[in-house]
Amino acid sequence: MNRYKVAIIGCGRVAEKHLKAYSKLKDRLELVSVSDLDMDHAKQLLAERGFTGVKIYSDYEEMLNTEKVDICAITVPSGLHYKIATFCLNKGIHILLEKPMTMSNTQSKELFELAQKVDKKIAMGHIYRYFPIVGILREDLKNGEFGKITHGTICVRWGHGQDYYDSAAWRGTWKSDGGALMNQSIHAIDLLLWLMDSKAVSVTAKLARRLRNIEAEDVGMAVMELESGALAMLEGTTATLPNDKEAMFSIFCENGSVSLGLKKGKPSLNIRNGKGRSLNFKYIRKQLSKGGFKSFSYALNPHTGIYMDLVNSIDNNTQPIADAYAGYSSVDNLLGIYKSAKEGHSVALPLDSEFCSEDMIGFFEKNENNG
Repeated sequence: MNRYKVAIIGCGRVAEKHLKAYSKLKDRLELVSVSDLDMDHAKQLLAERGFTGVKIYSDYEEMLNTEKVDICAITVPSGLHYKIATFCLNKGIHILLEKPMTMSNTQSKELFELAQKVDKKIAMGHIYRYFPIVGILREDLKNGEFGKITHGTICVRWGHGQDYYDSAAWRGTWKSDGGALMNQSIHAIDLLLWLMDSKAVSVTAKLARRLRNIEAEDVGMAVMELESGALAMLEGTTATLPNDKEAMFSIFCENGSVSLGLKKGKPSLNIRNGKGRSLNFKYIRKQLSKGGFKSFSYALNPHTGIYMDLVNSIDNNTQPIADAYAGYSSVDNLLGIYKSAKEGHSVALPLDSEFCSEDMIGFFEKNENNG
């Protein structure tokens, strides 16, 4: 098995999840360097996680021009993803890129096409694809085990207090972050459409800013029509209690239903056949047979599963489970939601022209003035 040299660009909150993954995968990954504008913070983070001998840079270009790196994790604010990811790909480096891929549908498409051109992998931080049982359920849904899919729903009630947004100036801004849908719900949209195995062809959406003092939305809702004829409904919000987070997915079919998710950090599973009988233990046994108890540990830190999948895809020249196309399509779908809310009507997907989160600047202020 190959052992790959890894670097991190950005040592904020999510970087801790990457460091935990490296600790679990020492036989496959070696962290050689990190880059962060606050070098003291980076040093402290590495020390807290027990990493020694890792070089620290304040400039990511200097780091990647100096160090030999196979894989680079990009964990900076979303508005910086495109520039940094482009630099990494042009240096011949594989990427693990946090969601969303970019803040523009055309930039996401460019990254997808560039990854193909230089023959490098992009693994997206769409963590829900890596949860236990999810992959097995997708195959059974795809193969018709539950019959025709009628519709699916997502609710992402991922409460954040005002202190979360106040902790960094870029949080909740249209330029660098987006709101509850772009930041907290994009990988949920990705998972639902992946499980339903159908592309979105149109979307109708509404946004609101109810409780949080931010530029973007803290509540968003949308209905998508899929190529298959099924419908998908989304609710995403950060305006709920921070200590009562939940993300739930449900798919309803001709011969049964599938519901799974997280509530207060605990997994929830409710799989039933056409007679209403629970199939939970059947799928737990399937997962144990496929990946053993170790595969369930990925639920505690899905980034471990993402890295394992990425190194296997490099080894075998296959695409990661959440690949560059997944990154592009999820951004295009999400920006379609924003465009629908802005224009006040249904929008066809994929988008036929460029749209970016900055096109939403002034959205709520304009509506308030009109009101």
